[in-house]
Amino acid sequence: MQRRIVVIVGHPDPDPKRLCRALASNYAEGARAAGHDVREIDIARLDFPLLRTMEEFRNGMIAPDLKAAIEAIKHADHLVFVFPLWLGTMPALLKAFLEQVMRPGIAFAYPKPGKAGFTKSLFTKCSAHVVVTMGMPAVLYRFWFLGHGIAGMRHSILNFVGIRPVRQTFLGSVETVTDSRRHKWIDRMRSFGARAH
Repeated sequence: MQRRIVVIVGHPDPDPKRLCRALASNYAEGARAAGHDVREIDIARLDFPLLRTMEEFRNGMIAPDLKAAIEAIKHADHLVFVFPLWLGTMPALLKAFLEQVMRPGIAFAYPKPGKAGFTKSLFTKCSAHVVVTMGMPAVLYRFWFLGHGIAGMRHSILNFVGIRPVRQTFLGSVETVTDSRRHKWIDRMRSFGARAH
């Protein structure tokens, strides 16, 4: 079954040689080859402001660079995030991007004024795959640190707006890994893309 996939590169450095870009592009290639509809978003190439107040979060203008990204995400049924682990979680630029595209009226809705109730998730027909590269061994992050930074992203952002299931792939020791291991990771991403996994 064809899926509408959005691949989001969350590395703030626009250098095309970054491993995250190779992983993301190979996921996209595998997905396209399997007949899926794929769009790619590279946050390092977008120009948007930080949100600084609740008023901006709720009612602020959408930066022109984000309009196409928001439309792509709204129509996707599978999101793929590829980014490096910085200080135990996602880079600040990716968090700023998510604060922009997961805003009220886009990803969730508040109860109507004067009425009690909970927020309504608007992305309930979407799944996600989070691919994280890191300098430490992946097993250390998963079991010693309990993947806390990524768990926060999964529960407090993605699940909150209705995105589930959320799969995770942690790729560790990236600065010392062998070329053959990198090639295996890239092949694995292409396979994930073909299966829209």
